[in-house]
Amino acid sequence: MNYTYTPRGVCSRKIDLTIEDGVVQSVRFTGGCSGNTQGVAALCAGRKVEELIPLLKNIDCGGKGTSCPAQLALALEKAAADAH
Repeated sequence: MNYTYTPRGVCSRKIDLTIEDGVVQSVRFTGGCSGNTQGVAALCAGRKVEELIPLLKNIDCGGKGTSCPAQLALALEKAAADAH
């Protein structure tokens, strides 16, 4: 399943996900801090959605109350909900 999410409150403008059988195959951020978002994407590949959500959910960037990883957690939650 391919899923696109529009993050809020962060520098990245779009998150594209590919998920198969509850496992993240790929993550691609548009915008944001390139090195950080590439690192997060690489660490997520091959891991289960339900494993990633609690790891990423409460990460804060510069006191914004959210971050690109936290927005990815929201994207994963919405993708999982849409899959059911």
